[in-house]
Amino acid sequence: MKLLDPKALPHDFSRRYLSPSADLGKWESVEPIFQELEKRPLRSADDLRQWLDDMGEFYDCLNEEGSLRYIRMTCKTDDPEIERAYVEYLEKVSEPSKPRFFALSKKYWDCPFRPALPEKDFFLYNRSVENELALYREENIPLETELEKLSQQFQKLSGSLMVTYEGREQTLQQMGRYLELTDRKKREEAWRLSAERRLKEKDSFDGLFDQMLKLRVQAAKNAGFENYRDYAFKRKERFDYGPADCEAFHESAEKAIKPLVAKIQEKRRKTMGLSTLRPWDLSVDPSGLPPLKPFEKTEDLIGGCGKILAQVDPEFGKNFSTMRDLGLLDLESRKGKAPGGYQSDLSEIRIPFIFANAVGLDHDLRTLLHEGGHAMHSFLSRNIPFSAYRHAPMEFCEVASMSMELMADPFLSEFYADPKQAARSVRRHLEDVIALLPWIATVDAFQHWIYMNPGHSREERGKFWISLRRRLGGTEDWGGLEEVQAHLWHRQLHIFEYPFYYIEYGIAQLGALQVWKNFRKDKKEGVRLYKQGLSVGGTQTLPEIFKSAGIRFDFSLKMIEPLMQEVERELENLEKLS
Repeated sequence: MKLLDPKALPHDFSRRYLSPSADLGKWESVEPIFQELEKRPLRSADDLRQWLDDMGEFYDCLNEEGSLRYIRMTCKTDDPEIERAYVEYLEKVSEPSKPRFFALSKKYWDCPFRPALPEKDFFLYNRSVENELALYREENIPLETELEKLSQQFQKLSGSLMVTYEGREQTLQQMGRYLELTDRKKREEAWRLSAERRLKEKDSFDGLFDQMLKLRVQAAKNAGFENYRDYAFKRKERFDYGPADCEAFHESAEKAIKPLVAKIQEKRRKTMGLSTLRPWDLSVDPSGLPPLKPFEKTEDLIGGCGKILAQVDPEFGKNFSTMRDLGLLDLESRKGKAPGGYQSDLSEIRIPFIFANAVGLDHDLRTLLHEGGHAMHSFLSRNIPFSAYRHAPMEFCEVASMSMELMADPFLSEFYADPKQAARSVRRHLEDVIALLPWIATVDAFQHWIYMNPGHSREERGKFWISLRRRLGGTEDWGGLEEVQAHLWHRQLHIFEYPFYYIEYGIAQLGALQVWKNFRKDKKEGVRLYKQGLSVGGTQTLPEIFKSAGIRFDFSLKMIEPLMQEVERELENLEKLS
C-alpha cells in the first residue's frame, strides 16, 4: 500500500499565513507560530478578524498533519516506524499544542474588539469558545494523550486478530462473508471461530477499557464535574439536547422500533424453518439464496459506487472521481490494517480521504456509499471561509452519510443486473437500518450506566450489557453463548475511542429516513434540500441545519412511529419484488 503523500495532492487553498515549507510535524517549527499569534497586537476589529483567519489556517494545517499520521497508522498498524511517527506527534506536537490553543482562545475572548464583531456571524463561535474556556484544565492534557495512546493500542489489538479458516489466515472482517453462506453448519463454524478468537482477548480489551475509564473519570473530576457523562456532553457541545433526550430515544427504540425488529426476525425464523434464530442466522438470506456478490475486485466497487453517486447527483460523481484519481481511497481488507471504516478530512487542502475493509460483500458497497456521503459533505462545505464553521455537528454529519446510502437504492443496477437481487439488497439494508437503531440505544444506554457507575466490576458490566440487550435487542437465542454476549460490546470501537459518540448515529438515522421520504416523493427536490443542508456546514444551530435540509431535529416517539410505519410498508413491497 502506497503511503498518502500530501505533496502529490492539489492545493486549491494556498497558505496565506504559514510558510509553504513549514514542517508541522516538528515542535521547533510549530512553537514559533504559536508565539507569533500569542504576541501579535490587535488594535482593531479588522486586526482581530485577520488574526482569526490566520489562526484558522494554522489549525487546519496542524490538524492535517495529525490526520495524515493517523491515516498511515490505521492503514499499517504493524509498521513500527509509522506507529512511532504517530505516537511522536501525539506526544511532541499535539499535547504541547493544547495549552497554546487554549491561550489563543483566551486571547480572543479577552480582546476588547470582540464585541464589535457581528453577533449574527460569531454567536456560534463565541458559544463554543466560552464552553472551551470553561472546561479547559491543563492537568487533563497528559490524560488525553494517554487516552489517545490507549486508543492506538486498541486499534493495534483489533487489527491483529486473525483466524485460520479454509486453510488460510483471515481477518475477522474477512470472516464476515461466511455468515451469508446458506450452509448453516459452516456459518456457525465461522461465527464461533471469530467469537472465540475475540474472546481470547477479553482480558486485554477489558484491561484497555478499565484504563480509559479511570482516565476519563479523573478528567471529569479535574474539570469540576461529578461524573464523566455530564463532562462529555459539555465537551461535545451538545447545546441542543441532553441526557434526558437520550433516555427518551432509548424508550422510543424499545417501544416503537424493537417491535418491528421482532416482526422482521419472526418472519425470518419462519421462512428458514427454524425453531429459534441463532446469532449466525441473522445475515444469511432467509430464503436460502446465495450471498449477494456485488463485486469481485475493489476497482469494481469504486467504479460502481462512482456511477451511483453520479446518478444521485452529477456533482457527487465528479467529486468521487477526483478522490479516486488522487488515490484518496484505501478500501481493501488486509493483515495489519485497522478494522472498520471512516472518512477523514485533510483540513488544509479540504479534500476527504476514505478508509474501509472491503471483502466483496453487499455491506462493503453500503460502507463506501456511507463514507461517500461524508465526503460529499466535505466537498460542499469546503468553501466556507471561516475555518471554525466548515464542519457541522456530528449529529448532522451522519445524516449526510446515511442519507446517501438510502438515496443510492434506486441505482443498484450498477452492481445487480437482476432487479430481484437489487430488491434483496435494499430490503436487507432497510432491515439493517431498523436493527441498528436499538443497537445504538443499547450502546448509548450502556455508556450512560458505565460513567454514572464508574466503580462497577467487569462482571457487573457484562451483566448490565446483557440486560440492555434483553430490553432493546432482537429475538435471537444466545443460549450457551452468554460469555460471548456479555463481551459483545468489545466490537464497538466507539465505546473505547469515542465515548458517548454513538447516539449521533441514531439521531442522524431518523434524519436520514426523513431525507429518504423527501427523495422518494420528489427526487430533484429531495437532493436539492439535502445538498442545501450539506452546504450549511456549521454556520447554523443543529435544529436549523436540519431545517435547511428539509427535515426535523426530533427523535421522540411521535416522530419515530410514522417513520417505522413507512419503512414497514416499503419492506412489504420489496418482499414481493425479491
